[in-house]
Amino acid sequence: MNKAQFIAALAPHFNDSKKEAAHAVEIVFDTITRTMSKGEDVMINDFGKFKKVDRKARMGRNPFTGETIKIKASKKARFLPAKGLKDVISGERKLGPAPKPVAKPAAKKAAPKKAAKKKPAAKKVAKKKPAAKKTVKKAAKKRK
Repeated sequence: MNKAQFIAALAPHFNDSKKEAAHAVEIVFDTITRTMSKGEDVMINDFGKFKKVDRKARMGRNPFTGETIKIKASKKARFLPAKGLKDVISGERKLGPAPKPVAKPAAKKAAPKKAAKKKPAAKKVAKKKPAAKKTVKKAAKKRK
């Protein structure tokens, strides 16, 4: 299941609004990411634990050449599934019925809208070119 399919599966719980479902998913992912970036763990009961892990620098081998190389220290994200999730996946425990989508509220008839008062159209005033230029040109021609 990818993110778009996940949002589509959640949409019925948000009155068939994919926009609201997408917003909820974004908030959850953003909160988990920001909390983990601070170095804090995110524990969700019966699902699992997201945590940030520091990996030490170590020596490794290039699989193509066999030469030893240094691997830098790094920080990684790790997910540890909870016992409840492991039990469901292994088949030891069955899931209960899925939560039912929220019923759509009955559509209310909108009150008739009042007609907005129209403002009288503003008159456009044409800009007149200054007559001074024409008279200057005519006077210049007469002088010649």
